[in-house]
Amino acid sequence: MAKNKNIARDLFRLLNADKVLAEPEDRLCYAADATRYFAQRSPDAVVLPETTEDVSRVMKYAFARTIPVTPRGAGSGLSGGCTPIKGGIVLDMKRMNRIVEINLTNLVAQVEPGVVLAHFQRAVEKEKLFYPPDPQSMDVCTLGGNIATRAGGPRGVKYGATGNYVLGLEVVLPDGSVINTGGTCVKHSVGYDLTHLLTGSEGTLGVITRANLRLLPLPPARKTMVAVCETPEQAASLVTEIISQGAVPARLEFLLKSGIGLMNVYLANRLPMTGEAYLLMEIDGLPAQVREESGRIAAICAGMKVLETRVVEDDKEAESYWRARQNLNPILQAIFKRVISEDITVPRDKIPQLVQAMHEISVSLGIPLGLAGHAGDGNIHPTVLLAQVNEETEKKAAQAVERIIRTGLKLGGAISGEHGIGLHKSEFIELELGRTQIEVMKSIKKAIDPKGIMNPGKIWMEEAGL
Repeated sequence: MAKNKNIARDLFRLLNADKVLAEPEDRLCYAADATRYFAQRSPDAVVLPETTEDVSRVMKYAFARTIPVTPRGAGSGLSGGCTPIKGGIVLDMKRMNRIVEINLTNLVAQVEPGVVLAHFQRAVEKEKLFYPPDPQSMDVCTLGGNIATRAGGPRGVKYGATGNYVLGLEVVLPDGSVINTGGTCVKHSVGYDLTHLLTGSEGTLGVITRANLRLLPLPPARKTMVAVCETPEQAASLVTEIISQGAVPARLEFLLKSGIGLMNVYLANRLPMTGEAYLLMEIDGLPAQVREESGRIAAICAGMKVLETRVVEDDKEAESYWRARQNLNPILQAIFKRVISEDITVPRDKIPQLVQAMHEISVSLGIPLGLAGHAGDGNIHPTVLLAQVNEETEKKAAQAVERIIRTGLKLGGAISGEHGIGLHKSEFIELELGRTQIEVMKSIKKAIDPKGIMNPGKIWMEEAGL
């Protein structure tokens, strides 16, 4: 990569001055995402584009001079994906935040990448429509970042993740050229599926500047339930039993007693602390469907002899539980010096074995592991919790991360379900995909980004020439 000390000066000439940040304190704010513990390096300049043309001009400039470019949404990622380890230019996309269109008859929305997910969901719900993907950071994360990582969330069990809702993209390629992939039709079978190649590419192939997203009718009814379980193993087995009997909640979350205790601090209607593990569930659909499925789930819970099954009748109380669940990671961040949130996915019928394995890892290493996740789709988040950060605890944390990942793979899972690979998982990707698949990916990267300027060093361990 060419080192250019005059990047900021050139960008001021290329764009309006208010679209470029060059002061050290401004650039420092872009040195990491929410992980923060990766080695940080400030970018040489930050650009806040407002149009696709702005992005194209920056990319043409960077391509001509082989300057690294790192696209960035809200910086809420947990994989180091938007950390500019090579310096260069960070493209902060938050000013491109228009909801261009909500098409009520075609059930498609067209959006810019800087739209905050929660804002978008509220906008479509006003039209009685529904955009299901719901990462826990939805109050701050942007749609562009969601698309770049194929982000998911609790509703993945019934509705799938972000990738299931992307119909088309406008993308600026590394040389500044602009392409439009896919379209606004649910069916599209024309050539290579570049839309979904770019979805999940973590900014390594181009910059997303617009997206067409599929919408659904808003479910008219929903109900929240809580199952209080005697042991984590019972809760994990209950997940598989609910799914195997054909009851598919919109959300099905696994939580340990310790997590419920933290949530209770913020709840007016506290959950009972009588169990060791809990399932927090939401059933949605037509009113009759919600009644039937909640009754079926209650019967399954009774048959499994859980300690208590609670149907939450008050909507505000139900929302308080989901809000507390959403804020569990920030609560942990405030308590511990370092929180490493893992993101593995296993087949749902392997969740009981995974829960047991996580307990064994924690005990054998003498390091606390939190455990929660979107159990309905097998996406579990073992969380390494460090009260102190020193050489010994960092070594144990690294061992825990590797054992967690290897355990997930041994159970037939994946090393990431929704956070992406970024820097955090790059050393492990070959364990899942193998060398041949990685070489295929590298050949695609080389074809689209021959100079290797797009978000370098992410997804796989960097080697000479890439």
